[in-house]
Amino acid sequence: MSRKLDQILVIDIEASCWPGKIPPGQENEIIEVGVCLLEIASGERVGRDSILVRPERSTISPFCTKLTTLTQAQVETGVSFKAACDLLQTKYQAKNRIWASYGAYDRQQFERQCHAWRVDYPFGPTHINVKNLLALVYHLPREVGLTKALALLNLPLEGTHHRGDDDAWNIAGVLGRLLAAARIGLEIE
Repeated sequence: MSRKLDQILVIDIEASCWPGKIPPGQENEIIEVGVCLLEIASGERVGRDSILVRPERSTISPFCTKLTTLTQAQVETGVSFKAACDLLQTKYQAKNRIWASYGAYDRQQFERQCHAWRVDYPFGPTHINVKNLLALVYHLPREVGLTKALALLNLPLEGTHHRGDDDAWNIAGVLGRLLAAARIGLEIE
Protein backbone atom coordinates (compact mmCIF):
# COMPACT_ATOMS: atom_id res chain seq x y z
CA MET A 1 0.00 0.00 0.00
CA SER A 2 1.38 3.43 -0.86
CA ARG A 3 1.94 6.16 1.69
CA LYS A 4 -0.94 8.61 2.06
CA LEU A 5 0.19 12.22 1.79
CA ASP A 6 -3.15 13.94 2.38
CA GLN A 7 -2.93 14.22 6.17
CA ILE A 8 -0.34 14.02 8.92
CA LEU A 9 -1.30 12.05 11.99
CA VAL A 10 -0.25 14.14 15.00
CA ILE A 11 0.09 12.11 18.20
CA ASP A 12 0.60 13.08 21.82
CA ILE A 13 0.70 10.51 24.59
CA GLU A 14 0.29 10.75 28.30
CA ALA A 15 1.91 8.07 30.42
CA SER A 16 1.77 6.98 34.03
CA CYS A 17 4.21 9.08 36.01
CA TRP A 18 5.54 9.85 39.48
CA PRO A 19 7.34 12.82 41.03
CA GLY A 20 10.65 10.93 41.34
CA LYS A 21 11.86 7.44 40.59
CA ILE A 22 9.38 4.86 39.34
CA PRO A 23 8.13 3.02 42.42
CA PRO A 24 8.83 -0.73 42.72
CA GLY A 25 6.24 -2.84 40.93
CA GLN A 26 5.22 0.00 38.58
CA GLU A 27 6.07 0.68 34.92
CA ASN A 28 5.86 3.80 32.85
CA GLU A 29 3.08 3.07 30.33
CA ILE A 30 0.81 4.91 27.93
CA ILE A 31 -2.53 5.91 29.46
CA GLU A 32 -3.83 8.26 26.75
CA VAL A 33 -3.18 8.65 23.04
CA GLY A 34 -4.19 12.04 21.71
CA VAL A 35 -4.77 12.22 17.97
CA CYS A 36 -5.19 15.18 15.63
CA LEU A 37 -5.34 15.00 11.86
CA LEU A 38 -3.63 17.83 9.98
CA GLU A 39 -4.55 18.37 6.32
CA ILE A 40 -1.34 18.87 4.42
CA ALA A 41 -2.82 20.97 1.59
CA SER A 42 -4.59 23.50 3.79
CA GLY A 43 -2.66 23.19 7.05
CA GLU A 44 -6.01 22.90 8.82
CA ARG A 45 -6.65 20.64 11.78
CA VAL A 46 -9.58 18.43 10.79
CA GLY A 47 -10.18 16.01 13.61
CA ARG A 48 -9.13 15.05 17.09
CA ASP A 49 -9.56 12.13 19.42
CA SER A 50 -8.59 10.94 22.88
CA ILE A 51 -7.98 7.22 23.25
CA LEU A 52 -7.84 6.31 26.92
CA VAL A 53 -5.64 3.29 27.57
CA ARG A 54 -6.23 1.05 30.57
CA PRO A 55 -2.95 0.63 32.48
CA GLU A 56 -1.88 -2.95 33.04
CA ARG A 57 1.42 -2.49 34.86
CA SER A 58 0.92 0.71 36.85
CA THR A 59 -1.56 2.76 38.82
CA ILE A 60 -2.20 6.47 38.45
CA SER A 61 -0.35 8.46 41.10
CA PRO A 62 -1.72 11.68 42.61
CA PHE A 63 1.18 13.44 40.82
CA CYS A 64 0.04 12.01 37.48
CA THR A 65 -3.56 13.08 38.10
CA LYS A 66 -2.41 16.60 38.98
CA LEU A 67 -0.31 16.79 35.80
CA THR A 68 -2.74 15.18 33.33
CA THR A 69 -6.12 15.45 35.11
CA LEU A 70 -6.55 11.71 34.42
CA THR A 71 -7.69 9.56 37.33
CA GLN A 72 -7.41 5.83 37.92
CA ALA A 73 -11.18 5.50 37.45
CA GLN A 74 -11.05 7.29 34.08
CA VAL A 75 -8.23 5.21 32.60
CA GLU A 76 -9.77 1.97 33.83
CA THR A 77 -12.60 2.65 31.34
CA GLY A 78 -10.03 2.76 28.53
CA VAL A 79 -9.07 0.11 26.01
CA SER A 80 -6.06 -2.19 26.21
CA PHE A 81 -2.77 -0.96 24.77
CA LYS A 82 -3.07 -3.50 21.94
CA ALA A 83 -6.60 -2.28 21.14
CA ALA A 84 -5.34 1.33 21.07
CA CYS A 85 -2.59 0.35 18.60
CA ASP A 86 -5.12 -1.56 16.49
CA LEU A 87 -7.41 1.50 16.48
CA LEU A 88 -4.56 3.72 15.28
CA GLN A 89 -4.01 1.33 12.38
CA THR A 90 -7.65 0.79 11.41
CA LYS A 91 -9.30 4.16 12.09
CA TYR A 92 -6.33 6.43 11.30
CA GLN A 93 -4.32 4.27 8.86
CA ALA A 94 -1.24 5.01 10.95
CA LYS A 95 0.99 2.58 9.04
CA ASN A 96 0.36 4.48 5.80
CA ARG A 97 0.61 8.05 7.03
CA ILE A 98 3.42 10.30 8.07
CA TRP A 99 3.05 10.87 11.78
CA ALA A 100 4.35 13.57 14.07
CA SER A 101 4.84 14.25 17.75
CA TYR A 102 6.48 16.97 19.82
CA GLY A 103 9.90 15.56 20.60
CA ALA A 104 11.13 11.99 20.54
CA TYR A 105 9.50 10.76 23.76
CA ASP A 106 6.20 9.65 22.22
CA ARG A 107 7.92 7.66 19.45
CA GLN A 108 10.37 6.08 21.89
CA GLN A 109 7.64 5.18 24.41
CA PHE A 110 5.58 3.51 21.67
CA GLU A 111 8.65 1.61 20.47
CA ARG A 112 9.58 0.48 24.02
CA GLN A 113 6.07 -0.51 25.00
CA CYS A 114 5.32 -2.32 21.73
CA HIS A 115 8.56 -4.28 22.04
CA ALA A 116 8.12 -5.11 25.73
CA TRP A 117 4.47 -6.12 25.34
CA ARG A 118 4.88 -7.85 21.97
CA VAL A 119 2.36 -5.59 20.25
CA ASP A 120 2.71 -4.59 16.59
CA TYR A 121 4.10 -1.06 16.25
CA PRO A 122 1.14 0.92 14.86
CA PHE A 123 3.03 3.50 12.81
CA GLY A 124 4.94 3.58 9.57
CA PRO A 125 8.62 4.54 9.37
CA THR A 126 8.21 8.28 8.74
CA HIS A 127 8.07 10.40 11.90
CA ILE A 128 8.33 14.18 12.16
CA ASN A 129 9.81 15.53 15.38
CA VAL A 130 8.00 18.91 15.53
CA LYS A 131 10.07 20.12 18.49
CA ASN A 132 13.29 19.58 16.55
CA LEU A 133 11.84 21.00 13.32
CA LEU A 134 10.71 24.20 15.05
CA ALA A 135 14.17 24.75 16.54
CA LEU A 136 15.81 24.23 13.14
CA VAL A 137 13.37 26.44 11.19
CA TYR A 138 13.63 29.31 13.68
CA HIS A 139 17.36 28.78 14.29
CA LEU A 140 16.83 28.52 18.04
CA PRO A 141 19.82 27.80 20.29
CA ARG A 142 17.93 24.82 21.75
CA GLU A 143 14.59 23.06 21.49
CA VAL A 144 11.73 24.62 23.45
CA GLY A 145 8.65 23.19 25.14
CA LEU A 146 5.22 23.26 23.57
CA THR A 147 3.96 26.25 25.58
CA LYS A 148 6.96 28.33 24.50
CA ALA A 149 6.57 27.13 20.89
CA LEU A 150 2.95 28.29 20.83
CA ALA A 151 3.97 31.69 22.24
CA LEU A 152 6.79 31.98 19.69
CA LEU A 153 4.29 31.40 16.87
CA ASN A 154 1.66 33.63 18.48
CA LEU A 155 -0.75 30.70 18.79
CA PRO A 156 -3.04 30.24 21.81
CA LEU A 157 -2.75 27.22 24.08
CA GLU A 158 -6.09 25.55 23.51
CA GLY A 159 -7.49 23.12 26.09
CA THR A 160 -5.58 21.54 28.95
CA HIS A 161 -1.82 21.14 28.68
CA HIS A 162 -0.80 17.50 29.34
CA ARG A 163 -4.03 16.06 27.99
CA GLY A 164 -3.33 14.01 24.89
CA ASP A 165 -6.05 15.30 22.57
CA ASP A 166 -5.50 18.95 23.51
CA ASP A 167 -1.72 18.68 23.16
CA ALA A 168 -2.08 16.87 19.80
CA TRP A 169 -4.37 19.70 18.66
CA ASN A 170 -1.82 22.32 19.72
CA ILE A 171 1.12 20.42 18.20
CA ALA A 172 -0.82 20.19 14.92
CA GLY A 173 -1.28 23.98 15.10
CA VAL A 174 2.49 24.43 15.39
CA LEU A 175 3.17 22.00 12.54
CA GLY A 176 0.50 23.62 10.36
CA ARG A 177 2.14 27.01 10.92
CA LEU A 178 5.57 25.58 10.02
CA LEU A 179 4.18 24.04 6.82
CA ALA A 180 2.52 27.35 5.87
CA ALA A 181 5.76 29.24 6.50
CA ALA A 182 7.66 26.79 4.31
CA ARG A 183 5.25 27.42 1.44
CA ILE A 184 5.67 31.20 1.41
CA GLY A 185 7.58 32.03 -1.73
CA LEU A 186 7.86 28.39 -2.71
CA GLU A 187 7.05 27.77 -6.34
CA ILE A 188 6.46 24.29 -7.62
CA GLU A 189 7.15 23.93 -11.34
